[in-house]
Amino acid sequence: MTEMVYGTVSSVREGEPVLPKWWRTVDRWALSCILMLFGVGILLGLAASPPLAERNGFGHFHYVQRQAFFGGLALTAMLLTSMMTPVQVRRIAVIGFLGAFIALLGLPFLGTDFGKGAVRWYSLGFASVQPSEFLKPLFVIVVAWLMAASQEIGGPPGKLWSFGLTVTIVLTLALQPDFGQACLVLFGWGVMWFVAGAPMLLLVGLAALVVLGGMVAYNNSEHFARRIDGFLTPEVDPTTQLGYATNAIQEGGFFGVGVGEGTVKWSLPDAHTDFIIAVAAEEYGLILVLAIIALYTTVVVRSMMRLIRERDPFIRLAGTGLAAMFGVQAMINMGVAVRLLPAKGMTLPFVSYGGSSLIAGGIALGMLLAFTRTRPQGEIGEILRGRAR
Repeated sequence: MTEMVYGTVSSVREGEPVLPKWWRTVDRWALSCILMLFGVGILLGLAASPPLAERNGFGHFHYVQRQAFFGGLALTAMLLTSMMTPVQVRRIAVIGFLGAFIALLGLPFLGTDFGKGAVRWYSLGFASVQPSEFLKPLFVIVVAWLMAASQEIGGPPGKLWSFGLTVTIVLTLALQPDFGQACLVLFGWGVMWFVAGAPMLLLVGLAALVVLGGMVAYNNSEHFARRIDGFLTPEVDPTTQLGYATNAIQEGGFFGVGVGEGTVKWSLPDAHTDFIIAVAAEEYGLILVLAIIALYTTVVVRSMMRLIRERDPFIRLAGTGLAAMFGVQAMINMGVAVRLLPAKGMTLPFVSYGGSSLIAGGIALGMLLAFTRTRPQGEIGEILRGRAR
């Protein structure tokens, strides 16, 4: 009877060591693509960061060395997290979420803006920490837990609680202001709510509220209005970051101008972070950009294909939220560079320079790999085949 309900358990190997079990069950295609994205980030860092290091009085490869250091921490966090069970991930994520949320609330009092007009960071002297980067993946886990609990008989109103939590975080981020991260959090919650069975009419109503909120922000936030106006302007000012990035992408063509021959890195202050795709397009051309898009697509699609067969609602919701936010953040970053979207100050996951974004991205991808590992009794197909017998 157990096998008819849950499927066979023949793939369980008693006493199997952690590493062989992890290697046998992890999605190696997704893992390989993530490692290649990090390698691309180091390659582009070698091209994009030396001019900035020179302007700031550092050695030519100062930022590349820091990216390799933080990237090493990120990969370590990713691998360790991917070896955890879903229950362990959930427990750690709930505790981490509370800490990240408290840190987010403390930004107006202890944070700094580094001259960028938005208080998003804590300065530690030798480095800086952006709480919202760590909050995003942990928020996904907490919301997935609440939504999954609401599907149980006699369970709490988890969907309603998740909505209240989402609104609180979105408003907190908008006050920094950080509308890009606020939109990403709202999008991740919307995707999970849709997967959990939210009525389409309700989602349309929420989309209308988002549009209304954007109008209010436009009329009351100079920071938000300036970015929207810059995006809607027919002519791009060639002396702005968007102007430099657009020109660099056009100059690159299909095969690029050649390694080290690009000029946009000398003009863009954020060439190694928000606009690193412009450096890739100029020096390596459309070929590398398409390869980068293919890597992101592979991670997201393979994760979704594994999650769609998962019978545990918590794992399915959490994994879907993580994969969706990972893919959409990459789309937003590249969309800004080609002027399909207004500037949002969002990094390209695992490619752009940044300690907080790299380490938080490693944790997020580690959780995604943990949720997409193959597990006995873990697929809907096994239940259906068992019942058919």
